[in-house]
Amino acid sequence: MPSVPTQGPPVPPPAPVWDAQPPTSGGAGYGGFWIRVVAYLIDAVILGIVGSVLFVVVGGMHVLRGGHPLYDHGINLVSLVIGWLYFALMESSERGATLGKMAVGLRVVTDRGERLSFANATGRYFAKFISAMLLCIGFIMVAFTDKKQGLHDMMARTLVIKVR
Repeated sequence: MPSVPTQGPPVPPPAPVWDAQPPTSGGAGYGGFWIRVVAYLIDAVILGIVGSVLFVVVGGMHVLRGGHPLYDHGINLVSLVIGWLYFALMESSERGATLGKMAVGLRVVTDRGERLSFANATGRYFAKFISAMLLCIGFIMVAFTDKKQGLHDMMARTLVIKVR
């Protein structure tokens, strides 16, 4: 009769390995356009839920106070800060990925395969505005470059790699 293992405390997942170098052949280890779209949609849903909860709480107080023209600008500023902190903190964390990227098995690293600093992740986040302002061509570039880099990745010297 086989023995049943005893139950002990749960074992945490291993820490990520930061010497992860993307493969040199064919770019198969880079996160392509569509998988990154899926990751972003997951992140957008998460940020949408957080934003909706904040909007209900703050918006409800706004209505009770009679409204104020600066409210709309304040909400936009808060949304910008939440998005920036979400992407910059998550991509510079030990996991190197937002929840959406983790869900699809991607990680953001420097062009040398190292963990992003908070400053580098911040630069990457704000460089996405330039990618968007150019009729989103900066994002579409992911589908056509060898290392699957968007304009914002090139500007921040980052790569999005597959980890599984």
